[in-house]
Amino acid sequence: MIKPTALSAVFSFALIWISCAVYASPPIINQASLAQPVWAQHGMVATQEAIATQVGVDILQQGGNAVDAAVAVGFALAVTLPRAGNLGGGGFMLVHLADENKTLAIDYREMAPSLAHRDMFLNADGSVDKNRSRFSGLAVGVPGTVKGLITALQDYGSMTLQQVLLPAIQLAEYGITVTRDLDKSLKRAEQRLKRWPASAEVYFHADGSNYKNGERFRQPDLAATLKQLARAGADGFYHGQTAQRIVQAVQQAGGSMTLQDLADYRVKIRQPVLGTYRGYPIASMPPPSSGGTHIIQILNIMEKYDLTRSGHNSALTVHLMAEAMKHAYADRSEYLGDPDFNAIPVAELTDKHYAASLAKAIHPAMARDSGSIKPGLGPLYESPQTTHFSVVDQWGNAVSNTYTLNFSYGSGIVAAGTGVLLNNEMDDFSAKPGVPNAYGLIGGEANAVEARKRPLSSMSPTFVFKPDSNDIFLVTGSPGGSRIITTTLQIISNVIDHHMNIAEATQAPRFHHQWLPDKLTLEKGFSADTIHLLEQKGHQIEASRWAMGSTQSLLKSDDGWTGASDPRQAGTLTAGY
Repeated sequence: MIKPTALSAVFSFALIWISCAVYASPPIINQASLAQPVWAQHGMVATQEAIATQVGVDILQQGGNAVDAAVAVGFALAVTLPRAGNLGGGGFMLVHLADENKTLAIDYREMAPSLAHRDMFLNADGSVDKNRSRFSGLAVGVPGTVKGLITALQDYGSMTLQQVLLPAIQLAEYGITVTRDLDKSLKRAEQRLKRWPASAEVYFHADGSNYKNGERFRQPDLAATLKQLARAGADGFYHGQTAQRIVQAVQQAGGSMTLQDLADYRVKIRQPVLGTYRGYPIASMPPPSSGGTHIIQILNIMEKYDLTRSGHNSALTVHLMAEAMKHAYADRSEYLGDPDFNAIPVAELTDKHYAASLAKAIHPAMARDSGSIKPGLGPLYESPQTTHFSVVDQWGNAVSNTYTLNFSYGSGIVAAGTGVLLNNEMDDFSAKPGVPNAYGLIGGEANAVEARKRPLSSMSPTFVFKPDSNDIFLVTGSPGGSRIITTTLQIISNVIDHHMNIAEATQAPRFHHQWLPDKLTLEKGFSADTIHLLEQKGHQIEASRWAMGSTQSLLKSDDGWTGASDPRQAGTLTAGY
């Protein structure tokens, strides 16, 4: 990978204050609110939070590459978007190295503690104890974010860890201005966060009142943790005082995580799932993500139909895509899990001949009852509060990264003295195979709880390449739990099938079907006629209670990069230079 000369890590006190002032009060705008995308010639960053976007652009302007900028963004979001950005969670990063023509997948998903076991979330009568798997210390998986980001930087970046951590340290120490979005999210999570004294101390005033829009929000404990990372690297999180405080918090909340669990955490470098769609090569995240496998599976089925002719979001197009989604989610329930523990049939699921056999079962005028669809090879959901960001640089390198705490603010547990909010990713395992998780997704034996195993995810950082070329064409991804797969899929189809610019592709109304429950969920924006035609085909229509996803996408044009941040979330920003 091209590595520009590293900048000095020594910054003057005055420069720190100047930078802090810039980051603390950025223009909170959403440039995707217009029908035209943002344009830049050299590099571009798209994130769900405006300050983090500016951090990434600044790193690119200083000569950093896409990985440098992505790692700086990942740490900054832990400060500015605490409900999803994190140190105490995990995720997936897809990296394209232009000079090597190489794409790789960095798996820094959380791992189950060594004392985790198959029946740990079951009551004596065999029923699932949902509170135990979501809101206790047992819900916390061993965090992977810190080691994942640092591994990416050390192996593929060009700057020092001190350089990319500096913006996050400044933001935590000197504070950010509370936005309406942060204000509202804290109010929604108030009851859960105040259950834990250390969490209440971080996210609420001493008198228990909420931080309000326009107030200054400082996180000195988190700043101290970030400074320790700058001094000691990943060891400053997985060993020593920070590790001790994390383990203490988990165990006090009823969990079993040990210091050895943190010390044993490992990042995995994996080969992406590869496919093609109408001549465009696709690279996406492999298991333990289900996203890449099923995006390619659904695209393979859709390739059998002329969606350009049937029209964007027409009743026929939505019907055909929804039927394809049903088959993919049925397969997800049976075959997907951690590839280090199970043989995952990725090649079979992404085979175009298998897709052709599934396409034959789709009737163009009639919806198939989901109950009649079974996993097909023979012999819900992460929270919408996951977050995604996309980065490209002037050398053609690219990063697509999705990471999460699972629920908004994760387990709600802050490890006292660290500022680190801990995940509740253990709920992404199948607490009992065949029983839906928090958001309706069915899991099988391949995703049963097991010590040191990584839970199945829907996170789907994705690249699309130009046909007959090694050049990146589209960088995309989204939060949204089980809807991540279908949201990312629709961005790809909107661009390739319907020739939309990236802002149009981002704004277009979305739909989702996940096999079970047997409902076709539609965002606002579908006409009454379209809904009526879908009902005539036999679909059970459900109006979405919330917006689907928050895509952060970058698209290559003849003149440079275009990008768009999703207007469905407040405070998002795409910017470049």
